[in-house]
Amino acid sequence: MTTTRTGPAVFRPVLLVTGGYATLSVLTLLVIVLFRNDHAMVTDAVWVRATLVVASSLLTLAFARSAARGSRKGLLRLRIVSAVMLVAIVVIVALPGLFPLWLRIEQAVCGLLLLGVTVLVNGRRARAR
Repeated sequence: MTTTRTGPAVFRPVLLVTGGYATLSVLTLLVIVLFRNDHAMVTDAVWVRATLVVASSLLTLAFARSAARGSRKGLLRLRIVSAVMLVAIVVIVALPGLFPLWLRIEQAVCGLLLLGVTVLVNGRRARAR
């Protein structure tokens, strides 16, 4: 098995996707801060959701790094968190009126990233590791 500085090569795509998810989540929170005075764009629900997503995305990235270093617990945590967050995102995107359209679109992108993580960490190569 080929290894890299961050662990086995099988986890390289997982690390890239979870890194992208964390980056998008942090950038979204920065946009919210910039547009905080636009109450149509940034509601209280947007603040809460974005803060939770940043926290979960950083945890997801930490679990991916742990799994890449060979931690079984890290892999299990990554599997659970990515699946749970994916389900939560599907609900948020599907519910009309709860969040502004721009945040639902951002969450859909996050959901696609998490779908990729979920598929990768539950695949045969990751499980064999």
